[in-house]
Amino acid sequence: MREIPSRNRSRLLLQAAGLVVTVALLAAAAPAPETADVLIRGGMIHDGGTGKPYVGDVTITGDRITFVGPHAAVSAKRTIDAAGMIVAPGFIDAHTHADSFIRSSDPATRVNAAWLDQGATSVVIGVDGYGTPDVGADAAKLAASGIGTNIIPFIGFGAVRQRVLGQDARAPDPAELARMQALVAKGMCEGAAGLSTGLFYPPQSFAKTAEVIAVAREAGKRGGIYDTHQRDESSYTIGLLGSVREVLAIGRAAGMAVHFAHIKALGIDVQGQAQAVIDVIDAARAAGQEVTADQYPWLASGSSLDASLLPGWAVDGGPLALLKRLDDPATLAKIRTEMQENMRRRGGAKSLLLIAAGYDWTGKTLDQVAREWRIDPRDAALRIIRAGIDGKGTGRKGGTSVASFNMAQADVDLFMKQPWVVTSSDGSDGHPRMFATFPEKYVKYVKGRRVISLPAFIRHSTGLTADMYRLDRRGYLRPGYYADVAVIDPARYAPRADYLHPRVLSVGVAKLFVNGALAVDNGVTTGTRAGRALLRPTPAGCS
Repeated sequence: MREIPSRNRSRLLLQAAGLVVTVALLAAAAPAPETADVLIRGGMIHDGGTGKPYVGDVTITGDRITFVGPHAAVSAKRTIDAAGMIVAPGFIDAHTHADSFIRSSDPATRVNAAWLDQGATSVVIGVDGYGTPDVGADAAKLAASGIGTNIIPFIGFGAVRQRVLGQDARAPDPAELARMQALVAKGMCEGAAGLSTGLFYPPQSFAKTAEVIAVAREAGKRGGIYDTHQRDESSYTIGLLGSVREVLAIGRAAGMAVHFAHIKALGIDVQGQAQAVIDVIDAARAAGQEVTADQYPWLASGSSLDASLLPGWAVDGGPLALLKRLDDPATLAKIRTEMQENMRRRGGAKSLLLIAAGYDWTGKTLDQVAREWRIDPRDAALRIIRAGIDGKGTGRKGGTSVASFNMAQADVDLFMKQPWVVTSSDGSDGHPRMFATFPEKYVKYVKGRRVISLPAFIRHSTGLTADMYRLDRRGYLRPGYYADVAVIDPARYAPRADYLHPRVLSVGVAKLFVNGALAVDNGVTTGTRAGRALLRPTPAGCS
């Protein structure tokens, strides 16, 4: 090696010393390291998109995600070691009946633990046609009361129709139709996601297709989605495939995207028709129509004895009119005849599990109750239905809820695999889906039977759902997005509710953030109620 002359060596040493001083001065002048409120370190990140999961970090400051990537060079007020955990967007439940929680007078109930303990941070409400058209006032009231999850409200066709027409089985006159349209327009201008229908249920079932289209157009012209419990998921009226085609026709005529709520093939007459339904929808999508669906991972649907067994005409005019018909021997005989056929569609009295809480028949099948009472199952159903009508004959006291075991496993699997089907609970009281849908899907269909992959499960419970409902900066782990974030233990995440014990909280969610607030900590809800009403921006055509 050639030796450096001493004079050059001295000069280099002086230059090096100067460089050290310069670096020190620059370091002293540099800003302090970036800080965050929360650093979630070293988890397996599923960001809600279609990319490959990876080990990395997520940071949260305020109500926003500030970093997502392999390594966050930040300091944080709180660091969560997520090694071995799934880190994902909070789940979005595409179809719920969460009213008994979010509308409770008890603040602890409004925490909405049934959903939080599944990892769900947002729930779609106002479904099946039951959402109030007074969207703005209702959302403001819920937000002010403090709720544990975000809500995404729909206007309900049934609520609109009942406000104008009551329970009557008739078409609206022009003035009444205009009132219905005005209510929908009002709700859309106040931020609703769209219009929901439950055309299987009276009095909505009394509406002809043209009436639905005329009302839905008001939502369509303001960018709304048509979300529907379709007219027939079985063989009650126009049949499953006929009903699917009606939904698509309504969407085309109303100029709006359509979304099938809890898609299924219900009852022995249509089991095995999932592929035919998929073919019809795929053809519509290929032709350019925007069509999506949601699904719950259970073989039993949830409904009521009324909806499952009574003919629609029997409830024209409401509960008081039904009681009068039941008291007329000739009309009762006709009702019992049609009930027999409806019971057959459902798979018989043994397939109907009575799930309303606090009754002598709770947890028994209709067949068991009928044998205990030594009467025909139809008469047992009518006794329960009568008991569920209040003393004035104008409303319901409850007691008629059922879990109806009427779906084929192959159909459920096939629907679940479709790229346009997302996760929903249809969560209703007495059915375990209210407390356990997301972990049930994970344990049974991801870990157990491997019907879908873990990334698909998360994608179809987060980002894809947010895209379908056009949510603003939700459903993904991305900087600038709202901090709805779940940290889930893949070894412990599991349902605890079942059909006989439907109200047991799920386990395995280690941490859950809703709008940046810690809602679940070490598997226990914190009592935080940080949910918001996710209203859409005021659309064009609103004053």
